[in-house]
Amino acid sequence: MGAAISKAIIRRELEKLIDDLKHKNLPDVTKQSQEELNLLKYSTLDIAITGVTGAGKSSFVNALQGIQDGEEGAAETGVIETTMEKQGYPHPTFPNVTIWDLPGIGTTKFKAKEYLKKLNLEGCDCFIILSSERFTENDVLLTREIHKMGKKFYYVRTKVDVSIDSERRKPKFSEEKTLEKIRKYCCDNLTQAGESNPRVFLISRWELNKYDFPLLQMTLESELDDLKSHALILTMPAFSKEVLKKKKAAMEVLIRKAALVSCGIGAIPVPGLSLVCDIGILVATMGHFCKAFGLDEGSLRRLANQTDVPIEVLRSAVKKSPMASQVTKEFVLDLLTKSFVSGILMAAEFVLDFVPVLGSLAGGGLSFVTTFYILQNFLHDVEEDAENVRAKATEFQRK
Repeated sequence: MGAAISKAIIRRELEKLIDDLKHKNLPDVTKQSQEELNLLKYSTLDIAITGVTGAGKSSFVNALQGIQDGEEGAAETGVIETTMEKQGYPHPTFPNVTIWDLPGIGTTKFKAKEYLKKLNLEGCDCFIILSSERFTENDVLLTREIHKMGKKFYYVRTKVDVSIDSERRKPKFSEEKTLEKIRKYCCDNLTQAGESNPRVFLISRWELNKYDFPLLQMTLESELDDLKSHALILTMPAFSKEVLKKKKAAMEVLIRKAALVSCGIGAIPVPGLSLVCDIGILVATMGHFCKAFGLDEGSLRRLANQTDVPIEVLRSAVKKSPMASQVTKEFVLDLLTKSFVSGILMAAEFVLDFVPVLGSLAGGGLSFVTTFYILQNFLHDVEEDAENVRAKATEFQRK
């Protein structure tokens, strides 16, 4: 495990801890940190996918889940309307995030004015309205009802890759101009249907890293509240360095809260070592990191299916981190032993400097520093391995 954390960072975090304890007692700080940690880990997010029949709703649901069409647990797809009632699909790694596949708007059974009420969609956090060609008055009527609910909605034009391929055969083809033409056509449709300031995202279900899908993710993240945004980041496909940075920032928030909880639990001796920390907190948080970055067997298998890269090739890119299922008490104890001389002793020296301030809480301070140090370095390795997996998949596809 690399030394990704400096002495200055440890000192800064201890100073923050002391500042926290000036305003609240340790049990209150610990209780608040645990509550915030639980909210970040378990807050729900419900995204509804709707649109005209044939727009590719079910395929889009599967793409968001990282699942191939036809795979076990996938939303049913077909050339006719296959969704006749709302169907929720929990994310395979983070089941507190649910994608709802809704019936096509404007079918005989579902009229726009009664659509939301009949399907009982008040619990959804946001809505994505799909079309593979043009948006209609029904779409605009639906978004007006969504707006009345105080929820966000997003227009998405699907199957852009198909449109690009058909235009590619024409003389003087320009992908940029073709995309702009598609966008203008969709916006004009929406304006004619009564939408005052339409915004349309162009995507391909088969190439999520292209066109406007990254922009759609960024927009969702910025417009959801903090807890919902955190849940979204956990499920984002790690197909770019930007997404990996977002995941790292989200996990860094968890590290300090986990360290504060460890501090409050007290000085729990680690067998065979002259240090203290809470092993259970380390095991749970490290496993969470691995899953957030796609370093678990399920995520690697789904990535292999999506990219046609053998799973053995993807596994070979993971050099420093365990799979999520391998993060056990024994693994953490071994990691602590290896890190003891190289880093934790150095970190513990700072706690001694703060003993006059911490007083009887010095044992908790040592637990705080140990937890913070181990998790910060582990996160560094996980991010590096996730980037290696991404690069390996990209390299293999180019061959």
